[in-house]
Amino acid sequence: MTATNLTEHTVTVDGKPIFVAESGTGPAVVMLHGGGPGASGVSNYSRNIDVLAQHFRVIVPDMPGYGRSVKGVDQDDPYGYLADMIRGLLDALDIDTAHLIGNSYGGAAALRLALDTPRRVDKLVLMGPVGVGTTRGVPTAGIRSLLSYYGGEGPSRDKLAAFIRTYLVYDGASVPDELIELRYQASIDPEVVANPPARMPSGLTALRTLWRTDFTRDSRLKRLQTPTLVLWGRDDKVNRPSGGPMLLNTMPNAELVMTSHTGHWMQWERAGLFNELVTEFLGPDSRLAHG
Repeated sequence: MTATNLTEHTVTVDGKPIFVAESGTGPAVVMLHGGGPGASGVSNYSRNIDVLAQHFRVIVPDMPGYGRSVKGVDQDDPYGYLADMIRGLLDALDIDTAHLIGNSYGGAAALRLALDTPRRVDKLVLMGPVGVGTTRGVPTAGIRSLLSYYGGEGPSRDKLAAFIRTYLVYDGASVPDELIELRYQASIDPEVVANPPARMPSGLTALRTLWRTDFTRDSRLKRLQTPTLVLWGRDDKVNRPSGGPMLLNTMPNAELVMTSHTGHWMQWERAGLFNELVTEFLGPDSRLAHG
């Protein structure tokens, strides 16, 4: 299943291009994709956009560093940079407040935007977000695979297939070859190869960056009033499922749904359930959002 009825355009934010696909009308919902090699907005949410667009104005950017958007991310404060760029996108689209949906890397950007400027975010949906307890344990095998993709002998189709089928989803056989090929071709864009957006912090500021990219070290998290739906696959091999209860127990208005036989890509693996939960949560009469 792929998204249809999309309009595509490029928005200039701080002098840099951000590619955006849109569909539907209603309250604005911005969907921020994950940070795996070759990721893009529409490919990440191909099984969700059409359903959500029946109720909302769905806005799906390619994150900075990916797809058809500007390449390069501020490595000293990556999530802060991403949050600034997405906030700038909202400004450029004349959107005062929006719902934010973020998967992994996009979840970190969404959460940081809400922490920095809570009035701009109506509700948050975080799917296996990166940056939860990351300084409290060694990197997972999935994170190591992601970060090593551009290292060694460089990117390859086999490395990408291994990352997606072994770490991104619960059932690797469910991922079609066409998706692997699409992601691989996007991952070898020369601009991306020259400046991979997802990487381990290094240099003199590495420790500070590591601390800054773990939201459980941010004292604002326990005061963030934004209604938040946390979704996590029990079998996530990229970001530890223990991050779900960590957010639930820290954020005052968080709800948590964890699913079995689900890896890091819940919106793709369990698309029907994801679409139902998110539509209900973001709706005006949501039981989840109002208790």
